[in-house]
Formats: sequence, C-alpha cells, structure tokens
Amino acid sequence: MKRVRCPKCDNFITFDETRYEAGQSLVFECPNCGKQFGIRMGVSRLRNTQKEENPEEEANEANCGSLLVIENVFHYKQVLPLRMGDNTIGRYMKGSKTSLPIETNDPSVDMLHCIVNVSRGKNGALKYVLRDGPSNTGTFVDNEILGDRERRVLEDGSLFTIGATSIILRTAE
Repeated sequence: MKRVRCPKCDNFITFDETRYEAGQSLVFECPNCGKQFGIRMGVSRLRNTQKEENPEEEANEANCGSLLVIENVFHYKQVLPLRMGDNTIGRYMKGSKTSLPIETNDPSVDMLHCIVNVSRGKNGALKYVLRDGPSNTGTFVDNEILGDRERRVLEDGSLFTIGATSIILRTAE
C-alpha cells in the first residue's frame, strides 16, 4: 500500500500500487477537501517520505546525533538528524517553520513543540539541551514537565515526551 498526500489539505490517501504500472497516471479526489490531483507512478518530484530515505546515514553525516521518534498509533518510527544550534521539533504541517518536523496526526503535538540545542561544551564534547516551545501540552523528561524557562541537559538514551509521542536522543559519540 502507498500513501499520497493531498496538495491542498495534506490529508493522506492510501491505494494499492501493485494494481498499476510504472509511468501510469492516476487521478485522485481528496475525500477531506474535494481537491482533484494527479500523480504518475514511479516518478516523484517531491522529497521521499522518511520511510524511503535513509535518515540514519544523514544523521551520521552531520555528526551531531539524532532523535528516534518511537512508533505509536499516530505514526511510524522516524529518525530525525540533529544539527548544531537550535533544532525546532513539532508536528509536520505544510508551510511550518519547524526544522525537525514529525509526520504525525497526534493532535497533542504542537507545530512548534520543543527545541533541542546542540553545542560544544568547554571540553569540546557535544552538549544537548532541551527546552519547551512553549507548547500547549508540555514537554516531559523522566515523567516531569519542563517549566516555561526550564532547560534540561540530555544524555545518550534520554527519553522525553511531547504530547503522546516519545522520543529518544542518540548522541553522535
């Protein structure tokens, strides 16, 4: 089964790709907004979904570590590569300014939910600091909610939760 995203409302439409050949054109009508749009099988001008990309390699290239978004009822497992500086985390939405969007339907994850800052400490080691966005539902570390201006240093394997979604930090070292 394949998913296509409506260009107007970002709603996913699922279809059986085995019934069609490469190069064949298909026309869909979004059940959510009524927009009609076409695709051509085997041809894509847009970026691949995270299932088709290899984000673990990309995370290793940046050498700053990654965030592992644990699979739950709202979405599949995702790996988000970290960069130096502020990494804004939130729900994917067309036009969002989030640098690490999570592809999810979880309504409790804000478009800008939290920020992980990657920097080098005095000894040259990478340092990971988490702070809330501020978000509507809060950011939790070890089942404790972060305050408005509170920051929390994370280590390899640290687990934090945004909405109903759990995330594990994987450091580069």
